[in-house]
Amino acid sequence: QLQLVESGGGLVQPGGSLRLSCAVSGFTLNYHAIGWFRQAPGKEREGVSCISHGGISINYAGSVKGRFTISRDNARNTVYLQMNSLKPEDTAIYYCARFVDNSCSTYDSRRVGYWGQGTQVTVSS
Repeated sequence: QLQLVESGGGLVQPGGSLRLSCAVSGFTLNYHAIGWFRQAPGKEREGVSCISHGGISINYAGSVKGRFTISRDNARNTVYLQMNSLKPEDTAIYYCARFVDNSCSTYDSRRVGYWGQGTQVTVSS
């Protein structure tokens, strides 16, 4: 059974850090681009970061560039999102997703074949 399971969310103060993990099962991580999305209350889901198979292509939304780092460990079938210098506006539910192809060309949700269940990140003092 194909699954993506996020973990690592929580409550953190502004300026703090969190590392999210996306553990996948039921498919080989190495052959798919994986993305992180987030959805804040009352807002649409937005793409945050993407990493292609082999880690050759990586991109970030402008709002997180320089603060977030995406990585993957194919041996552990896990994708990570290291989030530093967190801001209150980063508060959202974070989802990992498997794209239907191996490209990080866009964050169009129609390109997502599978979603995780999400993990809550709250940045507040």
